[in-house]
Amino acid sequence: MTFSQEEFYFNNLDLSLEKSWELLTSGKKDRHSPLHTLAVGTVTADGTPSQRIMVLRDVDRETRMLRFNTDARVSKVADLDNGGAISILGYHPDAKVQLRLSGTARIEREGAIAEEAWEQASPYGKRCYLADPPPGSPVDAPTSGLDPAIEGQKPDAKQTAPARINFAVLLAEINRIEWLYLAHTGHRRALFFWNEKTDQWDSGWLVP
Repeated sequence: MTFSQEEFYFNNLDLSLEKSWELLTSGKKDRHSPLHTLAVGTVTADGTPSQRIMVLRDVDRETRMLRFNTDARVSKVADLDNGGAISILGYHPDAKVQLRLSGTARIEREGAIAEEAWEQASPYGKRCYLADPPPGSPVDAPTSGLDPAIEGQKPDAKQTAPARINFAVLLAEINRIEWLYLAHTGHRRALFFWNEKTDQWDSGWLVP
């Protein structure tokens, strides 16, 4: 569903939820969309919040799932391996909509979803997973972590094959959406949360 006028949805809970998913779906397709890159937050084992910007790779409204690609060796994988809590934040200035999403996430290194995601990745995207030592490792000098022979070059399939072992997908199952619409006439804020008993979204208005 496409909305050309804001008044069609900003006072309607059902349409506001629809607009939220529309913006997310557009974000996965359009690399220029403000929602193509989202702030993803996790919690470490010692309770420390941790955030990073990630590229939104897929959206499945039916399963309420968002997919991101990740290096299997990084810290957020440890945060989420056992179904940890996740928070996702994005803002679309043209739509004047902020989305705060939360739920649980898991990491998959093997299986159909991970394999398809790897096949869909570009050669440059796959090259990122060749970094050695792993991302976040302390080093003595600035570095990309890539072998100089491949740095700045478009790699072929043979060169990126060893990177597959370091590749994984992050799957976030969304059970809460907080929607904020910014308007000079008066902001609107709503909360949508997934009801496991009824298999549907419950919703209500909040004061912005």
